[in-house]
Amino acid sequence: MIIAKTIQCPNCKNTLVIKGIPGEKIHVTCPKCGNRGVFVFPDDENDPRIMNDYPIIEVKNLTKRYNGSKAVDNISFKINQGEIFGFLGPNGAGKTTTIKSILGLVNINAGEIKINGFDIKKHAKEAKKFVGYLPEKVAFYNNLTALQNLNFYAEMKNVPRTECKQLIEEFMLSDSLNKKLGKFSKGMTQRLGMARAILGNPSILILDEPSGGLDPRGVVLVRDKIFELKNRGATIFISSHILSEIQAVCDRVGIINKGVLVAEDTVDELSKKLNLKPKITVTLDKISDEIVEAVRKVKGVDKIEIQEKNIEIICDSKTKAKVIVAVATAGGNIINLYTQEPSLEEVFMRYTEA
Repeated sequence: MIIAKTIQCPNCKNTLVIKGIPGEKIHVTCPKCGNRGVFVFPDDENDPRIMNDYPIIEVKNLTKRYNGSKAVDNISFKINQGEIFGFLGPNGAGKTTTIKSILGLVNINAGEIKINGFDIKKHAKEAKKFVGYLPEKVAFYNNLTALQNLNFYAEMKNVPRTECKQLIEEFMLSDSLNKKLGKFSKGMTQRLGMARAILGNPSILILDEPSGGLDPRGVVLVRDKIFELKNRGATIFISSHILSEIQAVCDRVGIINKGVLVAEDTVDELSKKLNLKPKITVTLDKISDEIVEAVRKVKGVDKIEIQEKNIEIICDSKTKAKVIVAVATAGGNIINLYTQEPSLEEVFMRYTEA
């Protein structure tokens, strides 16, 4: 029995009608945004959405040499639909080379790169069709206004011009709509660069230092926009030196050092692999030697530091309750208690140290 199903693309919300038999598995491509996925006709009347059964970005055994030296050495990683992936590394580690390789802007020496299922070498046009890109050094035509610049790129991407003014407003540049780019500050240019990257609602975004040159308000604006795009189903690749921002927005991170991918996982899992432990800060009205000694004797406490009326303790989460009991038993009056989980900065430093 052939049945018809109405489904919705998770990326652009376009409605599709497909036909098949119960249990049949078919490949579906959204005609509006190009998102590709697999639909399995159910035996019941549930209406599942298109779901991808392959990574949106897949890098396999990528190697790139410059003058005989390996800028990127046999790295592999995958990014799934709707995921925010942070890509970190010291200066010269190979981040920009990797990004340019993914975008097909440099010829790689070995490996395979696929975007949305398309090989970047064999099907470059199809692979890059739905990618929005923010380069590390944002550049526009300085003799054109903000609106004229975006209109130009809208024509190149075959996107309605009506989107341009709306994006300029979203990135708080309405007052500079008709100002030439030569008079823009670094932060203003960066925000317009983000607007250009998401012009046409691409399903994949590659952002190189998206917070570069932004003031705190601009950082929050860009961060909120990244979350908004994720909620729409976009897949986002971010390279940045601002580790706190990466930790705030990314689902997983990859760390590259000297051309080699040395780590790839969530921040929590990487912390566990390195045996990094949280820091507990206990604020007391008065600190005595008895209290310090009582805390020091608690099994599971690795390190203690005294900062004025604060005792900073490195220990695992299970030991936290024992520390509090030890302080109270020794006569301590706890005013405040604060737990700081291992940061991405600690993880980054450990994986990239000599």
